[in-house]
Amino acid sequence: MTKYKSKHADELRRTTAAMVARGKGILAIDESHGSCEKRFKSVGVESTEETRRQYRQMLLTTPKLEEFVSGPILFDETIRQQTDDGTPFIKVIQGKGQIPGIKVDTGAHPLAGSPGEKVTEGLDGLRERIAEYYTMGARFAKWRAVITIGDGAPSRQCYEANAHGMARYAALCQEGGLVPIVEPEVLIDGDHDIDRCEAVTEEIHRALFAELYRHNVMLPGAVLKTSMVISGLDNRQRAGVEEVAERTVQILLRTVPAALGGVVFLSGGQTPEESTAHLNAMIGKHRGKLPWPLTFSYARAIQAPALSAWKGKPENVKKAQELVYRRARFNGLAALGEYSADMERQAA
Repeated sequence: MTKYKSKHADELRRTTAAMVARGKGILAIDESHGSCEKRFKSVGVESTEETRRQYRQMLLTTPKLEEFVSGPILFDETIRQQTDDGTPFIKVIQGKGQIPGIKVDTGAHPLAGSPGEKVTEGLDGLRERIAEYYTMGARFAKWRAVITIGDGAPSRQCYEANAHGMARYAALCQEGGLVPIVEPEVLIDGDHDIDRCEAVTEEIHRALFAELYRHNVMLPGAVLKTSMVISGLDNRQRAGVEEVAERTVQILLRTVPAALGGVVFLSGGQTPEESTAHLNAMIGKHRGKLPWPLTFSYARAIQAPALSAWKGKPENVKKAQELVYRRARFNGLAALGEYSADMERQAA
């Protein structure tokens, strides 16, 4: 059987290569209103459309951010917003030579017949939403699935339902000209050990790539956003940096086809310093030996210090942007294997 080929195939390949360009990664600022409310509340800021606009304006207009960030993932609200002077955020991003991305799923919802587990929704009307986002200037998209480790979880139906949904989303994206980021996040919450995380990560990867193949997704025009193989936050004997890095790379080599356009990591509850150190350890040991580029697609691991400094006050924007740039720079260096913990101490 002849595999389906999108009319956007060449553009998808070019976009993918730019997304994971050497020394660059992706900034995830696609938090839902609920997630924004929780994070803003932690620094005493009310989450409104205007405060969210101000915050994301601060992030997107950070000077020289394009040196280390190939593009941001936006939320539906954000892609329609403007700066104080009326410049659409999309134009700001494009003006920096970055690529605009967009979150297109509608969130994780309870998985029927499997209490405590979730399946991501958003396929209804997705073809039309993709067409609109492409016209607006977006060139890649993201869909996040949530995989929880617990008593009897993940279940087979959780693996299969989420893998199927991601594959259908990815095929629709490529049909419409957007590079799909598929994100099966294995949550770090819990007391599981690193062996359990490794087994679950391997299982969801295998299920996902089997479905991507069945749905004729062009792998060179797609990106995997994955969690690292790491101990649960409540585990008393958490694995160290080198073990996390090595196990993560080995699971990728066992499960991810060489044809894939790139692999980016989510920080998923790690501290900013941990997520940077783990990425650096992977690149430092395996630089030049892997079939696909490895880099970052972090949200809190880049944003957290800046959010704490910003606190919703215009006079804090400059300091917050300095912290955004610092963390982006550290992660850009980690993506080259050139980061060290001494940089944190010197910056502090």
